[in-house]
Amino acid sequence: MAYDRYLAICLPLHYSVMMRWSICHRLSALIWVFSFIFIMLPLLLMPVALCYPNQINHFMCESLAVLHLSCDKNYIKELVIFSLSFITILLPFVLIIMSYVCIIISVLKIRSAGRAKAFSTCISHVTVVAMYFGTGMVAYMGPSPENSSNKGKYVAIFYVAIAPLLNPLIYSLNNTEVKKTFTKLILKCVMPL
Repeated sequence: MAYDRYLAICLPLHYSVMMRWSICHRLSALIWVFSFIFIMLPLLLMPVALCYPNQINHFMCESLAVLHLSCDKNYIKELVIFSLSFITILLPFVLIIMSYVCIIISVLKIRSAGRAKAFSTCISHVTVVAMYFGTGMVAYMGPSPENSSNKGKYVAIFYVAIAPLLNPLIYSLNNTEVKKTFTKLILKCVMPL
């Protein structure tokens, strides 16, 4: 989405050439293959021997939670997870931020009322990116979960359940009809008849 918005705002005359369906399909395939390889290779190359008790202190089989059940030394495996997290979380986040910096620079050059519309179309995506990538960075690139066993559980719930749950709400707030309905609902709750 950041690439799409970058092209639409910064290079509008090149948009139809640079965002053809064939390019969109290739980008999607690249992301799927890249993600699959980055998930499956560590699983296949570094199996984990589990010790007892083998109950995960987590809501789901999160990789770091399962790794802490291991009988082996986990330093190398944690380093691999951190490195892969760096590539799969921090690198895309930096690229998205760079695209939005370019968008902001281009929008600030606009003198018309289009400036507000350009910012309003981007703010929802920036909000979702900050929620998702922020919690992902805390979960995978933050301090070791041994320090706070419950913190990892709540962060995982946020980026697995709450962030996707809020996505439709955040994206629909750009719609004027949704804004009016939402305002009426809030006013009705605050000032009952």
